[in-house]
Amino acid sequence: MPLAHTAFLGGHRLATGPLHEVAVAVLRAQQAQPEGHPLVFSDASGQSLDLDLRGGEEAVAARYTVAAPTQAPKGRGRPRLGVVAREVTLLPEHWDWLASQPGGASVALRKLVHEARRNGGDRDRTRQAHDRAYHAMSTLAGNLAGFEEASRALFAGDYERLVAQMTTWPEDVQAYIQQLAEAAPD
Repeated sequence: MPLAHTAFLGGHRLATGPLHEVAVAVLRAQQAQPEGHPLVFSDASGQSLDLDLRGGEEAVAARYTVAAPTQAPKGRGRPRLGVVAREVTLLPEHWDWLASQPGGASVALRKLVHEARRNGGDRDRTRQAHDRAYHAMSTLAGNLAGFEEASRALFAGDYERLVAQMTTWPEDVQAYIQQLAEAAPD
């Protein structure tokens, strides 16, 4: 499933969906309101994107349509299981410890990663949600009343105070920030 993107124009949500659809909506909005400045965000990161809107709707849609993944070249690892060899840099004592573990280095590293994800998963998802919301919030509302206090509330995890600080902001901006601030399940 393609990643979702959201476009805003003047504090109002213009479009949400796959990037090629959002890009066409932005092109149409710019043609209708040349003085407007649409903003496009990745819903996954909250980061704003610059789009190349040259050409007509078909050219813009084609430019941002995600192609189906091609077959990766065969290499080391177990590709049928989705395992691809990557490089890990460790000190000799780390390799010695890993080699002495039951099942070897690969099994020990997988167990360590699973344990870290299990123990820090909620905390990591919350941090990512805060970062995602802050990126979009600083672009969309950085000059609006209550931005500083809203930022503090966001990072403190005080969502009631966050909502209270955003009451004067455009409704679409409020809804989008709240959407991004929700930690996605694992």
